[in-house]
Amino acid sequence: MEITIDSIDNIREAARQFVSSMGEASVFAFYGSMGAGKTTFIKAVCEELGVEDVITSPTFAIVNEYRAEETGELIYHFDFYRIKKLEEVYDMGYEDYFYSGALCFIEWPELIEELLPTDAVRVRIEETEGGKRIVKSGE
Repeated sequence: MEITIDSIDNIREAARQFVSSMGEASVFAFYGSMGAGKTTFIKAVCEELGVEDVITSPTFAIVNEYRAEETGELIYHFDFYRIKKLEEVYDMGYEDYFYSGALCFIEWPELIEELLPTDAVRVRIEETEGGKRIVKSGE
């Protein structure tokens, strides 16, 4: 799958496309440089899934929990940017999240690569020179 986001104005359409291609997967690992738009895209995906809460980056909390209003589906949003040691991730009980069946959207997964489930969907967000974003998965 490859989705092009031409501008912030069409991010909801891109999120709609992403949601329709998610299939049965529950863990999504988002790779991209600082400022590539990982948090913004995950926010749009959560909104598309029906989350009505304020969606923010869990940079300091490490994980935020949301619930889709209509379906009641549980969604976890992780940001491992500040993780210094894998022990921190063990201590937070990552298995309870990753293997719960709930949707998990993970920023900075490269810092915990060895802990990702083998069936995690790897999603790359790249910024082009013109400011567009390319969202790719399934490679």
